[in-house]
Amino acid sequence: MTSNTAVTPSAPVASPALVTRSAPPARVALVGDRSAEIAAHGRIPDLLDALRRRDGLPVDAYWIPTDEVLAAGPLDGFDGIWLVPGSPYASEAGALAAVRAAREGGIPFLGTCGGLQHVVLEFARSVCGFVDAAHAEVDPDAAHPLIVPIACALNGHEGAVRITRDSLAERIIGADRTVERYYCSYGINPDHVGLLLAHGLRFSGVDESGDVRVLELPGHPFFLATLFQPELGSDASRPHPVIRGFAQAAVAMAAARRASTRATVRSLG
Repeated sequence: MTSNTAVTPSAPVASPALVTRSAPPARVALVGDRSAEIAAHGRIPDLLDALRRRDGLPVDAYWIPTDEVLAAGPLDGFDGIWLVPGSPYASEAGALAAVRAAREGGIPFLGTCGGLQHVVLEFARSVCGFVDAAHAEVDPDAAHPLIVPIACALNGHEGAVRITRDSLAERIIGADRTVERYYCSYGINPDHVGLLLAHGLRFSGVDESGDVRVLELPGHPFFLATLFQPELGSDASRPHPVIRGFAQAAVAMAAARRASTRATVRSLG
């Protein structure tokens, strides 16, 4: 029996309900080890509820513990995958498997805080051939740490982020500069940034010192990760543009799946 838990939204208000009836909910996997001690986890249900109410974006989300991701088919049929904060995860392998499933399967993906760290780890190992890439929080004595302690931990810190022009991040955020909130102590080792760039990862947001804060994967329908936590940087009734953009991509994926299914049924009929 699965321990996946649905995030049950309140009934939508009248006008978004019209959208909801024509667009059944997109199914989104919240991959992470749910904890009352992680502030972002408590905010996510309210933010998804607000997207349904305010924006008419019908999203049904399910918590998938990282140690269940490696089981047979836990992410099958989802229209979006969000690797939520909470590193170190109960299963690093499960977190990396979720990233890979989204990256290779063209599934809309969002990674926040620890999610970004594990996107980089998965990409380095699977795409760059950097098989010994390690996360210093999990393996502090690693010979080749890819994710390392930030000189000044960003727990509770707010800072400016410069967004790259003509990037997915810019289209979603709608500005070339934003101020965001962090609860993070680890970031990308600058010694390995060149390797990641050479293999196609795009860094589309940096802080004032040039350190990576946002990344994306060109050519993917929607693949975005932030070191900051958009869950905490927006009012519960007004979800951050990054979260809204992810929800929109998941809803579009769900609609495309249904259209494909209907076309297949018609062709068989």
